[in-house]
Amino acid sequence: MTNKRPLSPHLQIYQPQLTSLMSILHRLSGVFLSLGSVVLACWLIAAASGAESYQQAQDLLSSWLGLLLLFGWSFALFYHLCNGIRHLFWDIGLGMDIPMVYLSGKLVLVASFALTVLAWWLAL
Repeated sequence: MTNKRPLSPHLQIYQPQLTSLMSILHRLSGVFLSLGSVVLACWLIAAASGAESYQQAQDLLSSWLGLLLLFGWSFALFYHLCNGIRHLFWDIGLGMDIPMVYLSGKLVLVASFALTVLAWWLAL
């Protein structure tokens, strides 16, 4: 009797679920925040280097691409924060049943978008 199925499930078999997508997004947001830290350091160095360097950094960050990246970094920050709080609740054993996992996942996404929009609305 020969079984032709794979020995372990792989990506072609698994269906994307909210929990797996949020886990991947959490890791990606952490990487994106690390890159944003480098940009912040460059901006601070430009500010310390003089008016001309600072103006060049400001011009770059106020361009449409710079604003798009800043918006993405702010969303990554709020997503990583909200999802981290969700994981802290899991660490103490709260919200581990399947309906609550999906509800808290949806709440993290809504809160991340809402906090990002609120921050940008207050900033502008």
